[in-house]
Amino acid sequence: MQARSALFDLYGDYLRARGSRAPVSALVRLLAPLDIAAPAVRTAVSRMVRQGWLHPLRLATGPGYVLTPKAARRLDEAAARVYRTGRGGWDGRFDMILLHQPVARPDAARLTYLGYGSLSEQVWVAPRASDETEAALTEAGVGYERFSAAHTAGSVGANGIVARAWDLGRIGRSYEEFVESLQPVVKAVTPRSTDEEAYAARFRLVHAWRSIVFPDPQLPSALLPPGWPGVKAAAFFDKHAARLRTPADRHVDRTLRGARVGPSET
Repeated sequence: MQARSALFDLYGDYLRARGSRAPVSALVRLLAPLDIAAPAVRTAVSRMVRQGWLHPLRLATGPGYVLTPKAARRLDEAAARVYRTGRGGWDGRFDMILLHQPVARPDAARLTYLGYGSLSEQVWVAPRASDETEAALTEAGVGYERFSAAHTAGSVGANGIVARAWDLGRIGRSYEEFVESLQPVVKAVTPRSTDEEAYAARFRLVHAWRSIVFPDPQLPSALLPPGWPGVKAAAFFDKHAARLRTPADRHVDRTLRGARVGPSET
């Protein structure tokens, strides 16, 4: 687990609801159970400041960092995908983007993150429009046309479009592997386990789940094959994320109290 991605998880899953700020000492202690060393945390924090995700501030106990508005928006969107909140039904239409030119790999990855699949280098579709699409393509400097489209005729149908745009076999296998690999991690936490052990297990569970759901366009059930593994994986995640939440929260709160998080002095 990389320090930078762990910091995003820490702020998004715990610190966002606690003022979006923490002293450096608390960040170091909260990532220590994940085997992330203090120098790696400090290096990742500095990088996130340069990239506009964190802003330094002076807390009662010394230097700390708070989320920038850009980071808060991104983490709120990520939380909605992780916990699958705010999703409406599917109206049978795709959001279709016709690019004037192919995008670079990082921009293609951004479109994938937003739920789009590629029919060709310049044609992308998603089952739902993302509010961030226009900003992402503007930042990429790529011209485009955008349509709301429904499949009306042809030999493949809407499910054929899905099969061309996304590798559902690979995504389905990733869900199966998620359950297989995380089951021993979460089941190792019993009522006799410490709060820190529950926190570390839950952190690994959420971190792994994020890596699964972000490449998944979260297609409506009508477009998924029967027995979709994502359904079982989501139930597994929900069960254990909820079971471990209370002791994990206790560990975070205890750590922050130990660091005496206070208001800015400047």
